[in-house]
Amino acid sequence: MKQAQVIGFAVAGVFGLGAFFMVKGIVNKEPEKKIVEVEVKAVEVLVAKTDIALGQVVTDQNMRFIKWPEKGVQRGFLTSKNRGIRAKLSGSIARAPMIAGEVITKHKLIKPGQGGVLAAILSKGMRAIATRIDEKTAVGGLVLPNDHVDVILTREIRSAGGGGSAQTVSDTLFRNVRVLAIGQNIETKEGSKSAGGSTATLELSPRQAEMMALANKAGTITLSLRSVADMNKNGKTTTGAGLSDERGNAIGVLRYGISSRAYGVN
Repeated sequence: MKQAQVIGFAVAGVFGLGAFFMVKGIVNKEPEKKIVEVEVKAVEVLVAKTDIALGQVVTDQNMRFIKWPEKGVQRGFLTSKNRGIRAKLSGSIARAPMIAGEVITKHKLIKPGQGGVLAAILSKGMRAIATRIDEKTAVGGLVLPNDHVDVILTREIRSAGGGGSAQTVSDTLFRNVRVLAIGQNIETKEGSKSAGGSTATLELSPRQAEMMALANKAGTITLSLRSVADMNKNGKTTTGAGLSDERGNAIGVLRYGISSRAYGVN
């Protein structure tokens, strides 16, 4: 092989290796990372500055504005566009507990003169009625506000004509009734295992409230505590507040020739 050919092959090899390493460097080169700043439109939304308890009087010190993405603002949010909104809401009563950072809406607060705290937490169309309780009739005093209970009436009945011995009977008046308050307590304090109190305030429909008033005079009321498993995802009872879903209209029961017990409501 001629010397010129050898030199030509050598030069070609050098250029080939150079091209190979150049292409390899381009292929394996890490792409440049570009940081692009996108400006997000934000508004100031009113939130709780501190934890707020149910029934607490809210002041300016309990509220503050924070920046919130404009697209994330929901209906009911209070923004800094509402001039003097903090001053207007100062002195309101909390209808529900709120944690620090939680968005405040008008529905969560009620102004004095628009009803008491109990009226504020009462569901629409429902009534609050109290019944006397003690440790024996309220699960050892362990029934707490926002628990759900069955309401049982125990009373004595006599045979027709008033003769003979009295018979003691018990009947469940309502199921899955929400307890609004125990005594004067409408909220369970942290770490508390007992609310204490000689009365329980229950949330009932107007018709059920009438029956409850009659039952208070007829005998002894006992509250039977229900499991939280009876609550659905929306926080509502699974079987309703009364027996209408299970028994329909009022039912008369004939026992030992005595026709005097009738329960169930619409």
